[in-house]
Amino acid sequence: MASLAQQFSGLRCSPLSSSHLSKPFSSSKPQKSVFFPIVSAAVISNAQTRERLELKEMFQEAYERCRTAPTEGIPFTVEDFHNAIGKYDFVTEIGTKVKGTVFTTEANGALVDITAKSSAYLPLQEACIHNLKHVEEAGIFPGVQEEFIIIGESEADDSLILSLRSLQYDLAWERCRQLQAEDVVVKGKVISGNKGGVVAIVEGLRGFVPFSQISSKSEAEELLEREIPLKFVEVDEEQSRLVLSNRKAMADSQAQLGIGSVVTGTVESLKPYGAFIDIGGINGLLHVSQISHDRVADIATVLQPGDTLKVMILSHDRERGRVSLSTKKLEPTPGDMIRNPKLVFEKAEEMAQTFRQRIAQAEAMARADMLRFQPEGIL
Repeated sequence: MASLAQQFSGLRCSPLSSSHLSKPFSSSKPQKSVFFPIVSAAVISNAQTRERLELKEMFQEAYERCRTAPTEGIPFTVEDFHNAIGKYDFVTEIGTKVKGTVFTTEANGALVDITAKSSAYLPLQEACIHNLKHVEEAGIFPGVQEEFIIIGESEADDSLILSLRSLQYDLAWERCRQLQAEDVVVKGKVISGNKGGVVAIVEGLRGFVPFSQISSKSEAEELLEREIPLKFVEVDEEQSRLVLSNRKAMADSQAQLGIGSVVTGTVESLKPYGAFIDIGGINGLLHVSQISHDRVADIATVLQPGDTLKVMILSHDRERGRVSLSTKKLEPTPGDMIRNPKLVFEKAEEMAQTFRQRIAQAEAMARADMLRFQPEGIL
């Protein structure tokens, strides 16, 4: 093939012109020859084939090098690579606290970037200590950074399972221990009951209130969905035991109820004879005769369940747990509770102070009269 190409390349051909065609051939005038090379298709094809062969050999060598010696020529080893990764703190053991950034949320939870070797997922039920319908109700949005705790690993895709709920439980128990040490009164919502007592939610934890520790003789059904004042009796995180007392909380509240003191309450219910007022977990009776100096024909025209008002303590029977209340004694002028209750509440402390002064004067006069009429021999 090469010799054939050389033969073709040695051929020369003079160009044709119109003058040569119009004139007869004459050998007397020598013509100047112009030579053009003729490129052979066979030569081009041979060059392309050789190029393809060279490329094929180069790829085959690269493949063999990757298969047999993939790290040849690389300035670090596989061991160096693993050591470099090991410098980052990728601890993925259960119980480990990690910081992460939420990068997407969905109906059943949220995906969290904790810069680990595997992905991490926060299920909806682990997003908060309270029951939620969506993680966003717990403030979980894309971009939010939180501290999580690893509680498991998914068998389906080896992703890590995270929790905020477990951390919140730890904080809730710590808070309950602190409140118990301070001996403070807290509010708890009753969510269920049994023969022994009721279950109330305090600081996100379920606590048990025995019937022996409830001040009133109410049944469990009567207390459902109500918030009642409570004190801590036992806080045991290891045994998951939280015992509460309504009786102790009520005793503290009742100790603060002095005759003539003004307290703020909420109307619980209306009866033909008066209104029951909740004053810090204690039910007091505002009798219809103690609403106003003017006659009140229908209590509903003056008060409605849910109304907030100021009342004065008239009497307190601690043994029977009964508290008598009055707004009548707080009226600047008779009938104000019917016509202008706002004025009554604004002047409540001032009117109560006047009432207490009158009581003190009356008691002083009564003592003086007793001393005046006592026989001299007794003095």
